[in-house]
Amino acid sequence: MAIDVICGMKVKEDTNIRSEFKGKTYYFCSEHCKKEFDRNPIKYTR
Repeated sequence: MAIDVICGMKVKEDTNIRSEFKGKTYYFCSEHCKKEFDRNPIKYTR
């Protein structure tokens, strides 16, 4: 299981809702969380 860095929910790593940033994959519970991350990934990866 992965943790959605936006909302903190547990997410299965086989989800299609994901983004890559600096060589790491981030998984999300919804498109809303993915879009929020994609707007400003540095805010959520410190």
